[in-house]
Amino acid sequence: MDNYLADLFERDLLKLRDELNNFKNEDNIWKTAKGITNTAGTLTLHLLGNLNFTIGTQLGGTGYVRNREHEFSATGIPREKLVADIEALILVIKNTLPGVTDEQLAATYPLEFYGPNSTIFYLAHFYGHFNYHLGQINYLRRILEAA
Repeated sequence: MDNYLADLFERDLLKLRDELNNFKNEDNIWKTAKGITNTAGTLTLHLLGNLNFTIGTQLGGTGYVRNREHEFSATGIPREKLVADIEALILVIKNTLPGVTDEQLAATYPLEFYGPNSTIFYLAHFYGHFNYHLGQINYLRRILEAA
C-alpha cells in the first residue's frame, strides 16, 4: 500500500508529542477542567493503547496486549515516558502499514467494532478517532494553561 496512511499517522503522532511537550506545567497533563472527564495523559494512554493494539497487534503481529482499564485509570506517568511511547508507536506504524497489501486493505478487518468492515474502513476510523482525541488534548492544554 502507499505510505500515505503511515505518513498521516506519523505526522499526527508527532503533533501529539508536541502537544504534550507544549504543556508548560507537566502536572497539567494529568488535570482536567470543569465539565471535562479525561486528562490529556489519559487520552494519550488511550490513543497509544488503541493504535498499538488495532494496528500493531492486529496488522503487524507485535503481540501488544491492550489494557484498556489501565488507559483510563493510570495517572502521573511522566511526560518523558509518554513521549517515548509515542515515538515507539511511530516505529510500529512505520514498520506495519507500508507492508499491508491492497488485498489486506480490502479484506474484512480481524475485529468487529462496528460490524464487519474492510481493513481500510477501520484504518480510516482509527485515524478519525485519533484526531478527535488529539483535538481534545489541544483544547484542554489551552484551557488549563491560559494566561
